[in-house]
Amino acid sequence: MDRTQLEQKIAEALKDNKFCSFATVEGNKPKVRYMALFNDGVHLHLATDRKTHKVEELESNPNVYVLAGFEEGGTKELLEIEGRASVTKNDSLRRDLWNDDFKKWFNGPDDPDYVILDIESVRIEYTPPGGDRQVWEK
Repeated sequence: MDRTQLEQKIAEALKDNKFCSFATVEGNKPKVRYMALFNDGVHLHLATDRKTHKVEELESNPNVYVLAGFEEGGTKELLEIEGRASVTKNDSLRRDLWNDDFKKWFNGPDDPDYVILDIESVRIEYTPPGGDRQVWEK
C-alpha cells in the first residue's frame, strides 16, 4: 500500500471512531481521558472547555498521543497517533463541529469557553484487523 492509500485508510478508520483516548503530559506524567473525536483526513479535532487542565497542559507541552479503534475480538482497526496540539477558537470550525450533545457543557457554538484542540498528526501506526502494522509519517 502506498502513502496515499495508507492515508486514505487511516482517514476512513478515524471517521468510523467517535471516541478516542487522548493523552497529554503534565510535568513528566501522562494524563489520559476519553474524548469525542473529529477528523479532516489525518488532521484531528477535539472539542473541550478552555478552562480544563488539558488546555493548561498543552500550553506547557503540545505533544499528544491519541489511541482510537479496536473492538473486542480485533474486528476494528487500531490507530496510535503522535501529534502536536494547539487550542483554536476558529469560529467556522467550532460551528462545523458543534452538535447538540455539547449543550451539557456549553451555551452554543459561540460560547467563549468552547474551544477546539487542533491536532496535527506527526506519526500514525495503523493496524488493520488481522493485518500487519503500517506507519504513516508526516
